[in-house]
Amino acid sequence: MVFVTSDLHGCSLTDFKSLLQKAKFSDSDFCFVLGDVIDRGEYGVDLLKWMCEQSNFQLILGNHESLLLASDFIFEEISDESLSALDSDKMDILNTWIVNGASPTLSQLRKMLKEEPDVLEGILDFVRDAPLYDIVEVNGIAYILVHSGIENFQADKELEDYSPDELLWARPTLDTKYYSDGKVVIFGHTPTKYFGEEYEGKMVSTDSWICIDTGAASGNKPMLLCLDNMKEFYLSTSILDKYDII
Repeated sequence: MVFVTSDLHGCSLTDFKSLLQKAKFSDSDFCFVLGDVIDRGEYGVDLLKWMCEQSNFQLILGNHESLLLASDFIFEEISDESLSALDSDKMDILNTWIVNGASPTLSQLRKMLKEEPDVLEGILDFVRDAPLYDIVEVNGIAYILVHSGIENFQADKELEDYSPDELLWARPTLDTKYYSDGKVVIFGHTPTKYFGEEYEGKMVSTDSWICIDTGAASGNKPMLLCLDNMKEFYLSTSILDKYDII
């Protein structure tokens, strides 16, 4: 079975494991995580550390992980050379990350830098290796997995030709149309409540895309979607019984 989830935003590892358990996720299954594991919540680094140890998880880069990588200079040893390299551009990037909820992540990473520097480097390598997108075919349907959707979409444009920002910061609307040949884009980044209050905490789908950011950044629980049977799994008590809550 192939599963996707997105925008865990520092939810507890216990909650995430409970979600996997509810879906009966096993070692023979595979899970794509569509970015934004970190920030907002307290446990993003714990989640990344755990995912590093799994052979059946693939992280797709999110804008929050991108901000982490762009700010990785903060983990360098302080020297005259490193201090002189702290230009206004770097400080602007770091400030953008902080404004976007980096404080819990920075707190965890600072502690790890002191106590487990090798583990920290492994986590950073895991994030550096994350692609901007992936394509998986399940039951004859090609799913394009990307963090935010696709900005400035053109049907004849190759995914590799889009800029990182177009795949990390897009804001699709309900009227957005992607591929008409059966390909389906799956993304997070935009909490589903922004498509309408009736969608808060649950998946939104159209004929060309699916959004699975259920709003963990604002206190909801993340979801898990099985692509083999399109079954949705939730832990959030804000979802009606028909959405299979616990």
